[in-house]
Amino acid sequence: MPTARSSFLAAAEARGYIHQVTDRAGLEERLAAVPMVAYIGYDCTADSLHVGNLVQIMILRLWQSCGNKPIVLMGGGTTKVGDPSGKDEARRLLSDDEIAGNMASIRRIFDRFLRFGNGPTDAIMVDNATWLDRLAYIPFLRDIGRHFSVNRMLTQDSVRLRLEREQPLSFLEFNYMVLQSYDFLELARRHDCALQMGGSDQWGNIVMGVELARRVDSRSLFGLTTPLITTASGDKMGKSVQGAVWLAAHRMAPYDYWQFWRNTEDDDVGRFLRLFTELPLDEIARLERLEGGAINDAKRVLATEATALCHGREAALAAAETARRVFAEGGVGEDLPSIEVARAELERGIAVIELLARSQLAPSKSEARRLIKQGGARLNDRAIASDTQSVGLADISAEGTIKLSAGKKRHALVKAV
Repeated sequence: MPTARSSFLAAAEARGYIHQVTDRAGLEERLAAVPMVAYIGYDCTADSLHVGNLVQIMILRLWQSCGNKPIVLMGGGTTKVGDPSGKDEARRLLSDDEIAGNMASIRRIFDRFLRFGNGPTDAIMVDNATWLDRLAYIPFLRDIGRHFSVNRMLTQDSVRLRLEREQPLSFLEFNYMVLQSYDFLELARRHDCALQMGGSDQWGNIVMGVELARRVDSRSLFGLTTPLITTASGDKMGKSVQGAVWLAAHRMAPYDYWQFWRNTEDDDVGRFLRLFTELPLDEIARLERLEGGAINDAKRVLATEATALCHGREAALAAAETARRVFAEGGVGEDLPSIEVARAELERGIAVIELLARSQLAPSKSEARRLIKQGGARLNDRAIASDTQSVGLADISAEGTIKLSAGKKRHALVKAV
């Protein structure tokens, strides 16, 4: 990994992190002169971030490794408004307690990726409710709102797309870009933050923040966006058969997270190794040249390295070993996702579609039926012939578990308690 501050842009570009920069030459010059402070904002709409947030997390990690200071801005204030970007309808409004709980859970994710502390390059986490909750409405409109043109705000993708689809856009949501711009100004004033980074859908909001600081404080700030990550087949990054690919272990087991990366399409392996691991670029170049069945070795490396960053090396190696035992030896890995079922229930017998749904191998009973009819469901490695089949104590294996499978790569254990 690079260590010189001025190497940040070159390293970020080489790994595929950069989509747009407001002033590339100016940012390069500033980076060469002094350590800089940059931030990325995250709203607290759930108790975990997901793989769609991972590029931004990785670029913050790179920023810190290059000798700069990252700020993780938690949207304790903006979560109460809701970012309309990429949404056809307003988010559910959360209570203060829900937002606080989500924020605490998200902090634990960042502890894996960043070094927090009081040093000059240590990361800090800041809550924008600190200043947004205290704003007086009329003075804010007078001092800040006058710098925003409604005509221009209507051209921003977050607003324009909603209006073109004739989907309601509340006045509350319309204010989001003003509040995000104000966040940048406040972080510049409080922490000398000079760079905001974010996804490509945030470009308009970031530029508005740069312009607001220039007009109000005559500050020179910078913006940088990362590209929207799609798979080789054109799908948006971050979805699996089970739904969102969460970064918190209580939302998605490390084994399932490992399997998500192991199932990467062949054409994405090199790109994802650059984006989501810290392997040297020459090693990545070697791995992406592998062909045929050997590309699976590169996928296993990707899965293990990405999982190690998110869940720790021990969990990553355990997931890799479980996968080896399940697939190479046909056994049952201890690290497989599992559910507990009362022994009394098994004595009576449980419908197999119920267990497939409970174990999240199928999102619903109807999907479990469809899986069985398509021949993709297995019980203890034997095909399930009927969706009326019942599972009982007689199905418990010598290892003391019942193994359920959906296809060849997704498995779960049922444990009697």
